[in-house]
Amino acid sequence: MSKVSIVVFTILLALIYLVYTGSYGLLEIMIALLTGLGVSLLFAQDLVRNTWKLSLTRFMRAVAYLAKYFTVIEARAHWGVVKLILKPGAEYRPGIVRVPYGVNSEYSIVSIANSITNTPGTVVVDIDEDRKFFYVHWIDVQAFDDQDARRAVSEVFEKELSRIFE
Repeated sequence: MSKVSIVVFTILLALIYLVYTGSYGLLEIMIALLTGLGVSLLFAQDLVRNTWKLSLTRFMRAVAYLAKYFTVIEARAHWGVVKLILKPGAEYRPGIVRVPYGVNSEYSIVSIANSITNTPGTVVVDIDEDRKFFYVHWIDVQAFDDQDARRAVSEVFEKELSRIFE
């Protein structure tokens, strides 16, 4: 594992730590960097298999994706669930839908599944890696057709994350 890989991995982990904690003071930044460095030194060789894929471009895409995900995508999903909850006599259709995916790397698959699960109203309950399907519990099913469900549930994640991990 190269020094550049460790630095990149440390910064990425520190940014994720800071976003999740929501605290950006000097002490918190130092803790984030030290935690990121510790995890990088311990696990980077197991987590980063293709060091040639590490690049500033992919890193910036990841940062842009996280910014978009935590602001725009999450806000829309939260608002949709709030509308369902507050709508008097709302009739929604919870169910499990099959959502195909077209990515190959484990990182892409896991990242898409996590993005779906972290978004309010949807949870990945199973992954069929042989047939390339997520099975997603959706609080208000809008489409049962595989491709329509993909467009509604995971297409934006797959598009962005495949540019980072594939």
